Order: sequence, then C-alpha cells, then structure tokens
Amino acid sequence: MKRLFHLCPSAGLGEKRHTCGRSPLELRNAKTPAFKRLVVGSAVAAGGILAYVVHKRRQVKSIPLGEGWWGAGEKPLSEDDNVYPFQVQTSDEEIKDLHERIDRTRYADPLEDSGFQYGFNSIYLKKVVSYWRHKFDWKKQVAVLNKYPHFKTKIEGLDVHFIHVRPPHRENQKVLPLMLVHGWPGSFYEFYKILPLLTENQDGLVFEVICPSIPGYGFSDAPHKKGFDSLAAARIFLTLMERLGFSQFYLQGGDWGSLITTNMAQMKPQCVKGLHLNMFMSRKGFKVLLSLMIGPYLPFLVGFSREDVRRLFPFFEKNVWEILKESGYLHIQGTKPDTAGCGVNDSPVGLAAYILEKFSSWTDLKNRDLVDGGLERKFSLDDLLTNIMIYWTTGSIVSSMRFYKENLKTDPEKRVDGRTGIFVPTGLAAFPNELMHCPKSWAQIRYQNIYSYSFLPRGGHFAAFEEPQLLASDFVQFVKKVEGP
Repeated sequence: MKRLFHLCPSAGLGEKRHTCGRSPLELRNAKTPAFKRLVVGSAVAAGGILAYVVHKRRQVKSIPLGEGWWGAGEKPLSEDDNVYPFQVQTSDEEIKDLHERIDRTRYADPLEDSGFQYGFNSIYLKKVVSYWRHKFDWKKQVAVLNKYPHFKTKIEGLDVHFIHVRPPHRENQKVLPLMLVHGWPGSFYEFYKILPLLTENQDGLVFEVICPSIPGYGFSDAPHKKGFDSLAAARIFLTLMERLGFSQFYLQGGDWGSLITTNMAQMKPQCVKGLHLNMFMSRKGFKVLLSLMIGPYLPFLVGFSREDVRRLFPFFEKNVWEILKESGYLHIQGTKPDTAGCGVNDSPVGLAAYILEKFSSWTDLKNRDLVDGGLERKFSLDDLLTNIMIYWTTGSIVSSMRFYKENLKTDPEKRVDGRTGIFVPTGLAAFPNELMHCPKSWAQIRYQNIYSYSFLPRGGHFAAFEEPQLLASDFVQFVKKVEGP
C-alpha cells in the first residue's frame, strides 16, 4: 500500500505533503478524492469529539458515601439497627416551667413606625406571647403531632427520629416511597398540611411518606462530634430508607432539605427515582456572569424568560442588598453558633422572636413594613408556636445552628458535592417570594436532567407550610412525568 503522506524536505521540518506534490490548498481546488476523504474524516472526528464531550457531560457520576460516628465516646463494635415506636410527650412540670420563664420576660420598646425592619416588633411579640401563655394548648398540639406514627432508630451513634405515613390500602394501587426533608428554622411539622395531600390518591398517584428530623433538630439526637454536615445527614437518611426496605424512592426538600436530598441523589443516583426541590442554586461562573450582563436587555439570548427578568432584576438590589439584610443570622450561626444560641436556648420568648422573625420576612420581604410582620396572613399562631415548642422542649436550637458552621467551614463550591453534577430526574418549583431566584438556565449547570421547572404564582421560603396544595400539585405533575404513561 502506498503511503499517503511523507515528509518533504523542501517543506520544512515536519510539514506534510501529499505524494503527488500538491498542497492541501491545491487539493481543495482540485477537489480530489483524497481531499474529500480528508474533509469527511475531519468532520467525523469533530463529530466524534463532540459526541464524546456530550456523553461525558451526561454520564452519571456519584460522590463517595463516606462514613461517620456521631455518638458520644468511642464507636462500639455493633449497633442496634431496630426501629422503635416513639411518641411525643409532655408534662405539667414542663408547661409550668415554660409559663414561669415567659412571665419573667423583659421587653425592649420598639422604635416608632419601625414595623419589622429592626427585627421582631415587641408590640406584636407581646400579643403572640400572651396567646402562648394563656390560650395555646400544648397538650392538644402534642396530640396533633402524634396523629401520625413516630419512630426512632439508631444510625451512626444517633437516635434518628422520623414519621412514617402509609396511605390507606387499596387494591391495584401503586404506592411510591417519598422522603420529605425540612430545613432551618423549621421541623418535620412543616409537612403536616401536605401529608394528607400526598397519602391520598392524586391523579392515580399515592405516596408512602417518610419525614425525618435532621440530627440536631427536634427529636433526633444531636451529634456529639464536630463535622456533621449535609453529606453526613444524607448518608444517614439513605441508611434510614434502606433500613425501611426501600431500594428506590422520591425525594423532596427546601432549605437544608434541598441540599441534603441533593447529596442523597449524588451519593446513590440509582436509588433516587426523582428529586423535587423548592429551593435550589447553581454554581458561579462565566455563564452566570454573562447572563447577568445581557439578561436585562436581551433575555432570550441567555435563556431567561420574562418572569426570570422580573424576579432577578435589579440584581444588586434583590440578590445582594436584600440578602445582606436577611443573612446576619447566617454569619453568626456559621461562625459562633454556641454563642448565638446561648440566650435563646434559655428564653422561650427570645427563641420565639428569633425564629418567628424568619417566618415573617422569608414568607414575603414586604412583611418587614408591617407591625405584625404579616405572620398570621399565612400561618396560625397554633402552627407557629407548635414549631417553636419542638425546638424549646427538645433544647435543640443550639445544635440546629451548628449545622451552619459545619456546612460553611469550606467553600461549598469546592466540596465534592459542589463539583459534581446531579443526574437524577429533577423537578424544580420556583416560588416567587423565595429569598433568591435561580433561572432554569442556571439550574441546568448543576442539575443535568430537569424534567420540570415551574413558576409558582405565590408563596415563599416555607413552601410546604405556606402553600401545601401548590407544592403537592407541582410535585405530583413532576412524578407523573418521571413515571410516564
């Protein structure tokens, strides 16, 4: 076989010439078969490279499970893996102590016409506390909490609390396992309004729901050792689902629950049938920077919709200045959580003010202009105070705050989960009053398999608590797309 190419001394070191002596330009002009083969070969090679890049981008990647031990002292040789029933309880002594502490509260007078701009307005706080002291029935709310079956099981040295709600048994009904994960300053109780909507037939779908308390929150044990972050929580919840006999399941979360469920999907993508989030963020990078520059003027060029533009811009005002005003808690909890929690751990009224202020502004930033913070526009005082009592009776506010420090010790984008995409089917629900808006074009940088992206008409950060019907409907339509006909 003749050689197609050889080195031509007159062409300089290493320059390739065709055996007939013609240059590539002469070959092109002559339209020889050899040139055509060269062009076709180059095109095939370029196509192959492109296909390889796309394949590598879409190739499912996972992150290591890791291991941990968060109990007191040394890890034992074996651990009890049984699941035990649990009930929320209270006592007259607990309630009496609460009332005595409430009665000793000192209040600072608010500034005139300040609304909630300086934090929880003490005029309205006195009204909330009066209701708490004289009308709120904790024993009745304990019965409400026990409406659903509670359990505990030991994982990595911690008693992990969860509720497990099975739907009514019906013949030929497909039941899909689902885990719901809360955030801060919420609890498993945030999901009590959405549970009936998911465990009853929804367009042919029904769910068996597991709703755990993050370790350090509520009735789950607090870690005894440093380092318990979202990756550790994700691993523990995967162990929980495996222990309950589920090999495949759906996940839903917001706030910390969004990060924990995302980590679960990264660790065991083969187990996660679908991931649905009502809070989500993307990586920083050139694409995000370019879209911020072009988006306000030519949104279609960077994949923005009109609604994206309305929610994002003016960017500095909505995503820098407002976030700075709302994130003071994050800085202290991310650096000195034990200091931050010291006072509110001992004062029920301080605890209520600290937490309920978030339920005001994170529901709608406009609530800061109101004397009552708009709290009762979306929530009842019974529901709000029940969430407070979960923190108070378990003494878990400090351990819940520590979760911030553990997750913010390093740059989140440099952690292994920040550098790894998410490849499971994903549904994203964008509520208009969420603290930060993430357009679909940004979300696609991290979430590689988005099945649905929805602009919800109302609602803020506490989606399941505020708008259970909207969240349930969006979740169900997402699952229907994943499950197919």
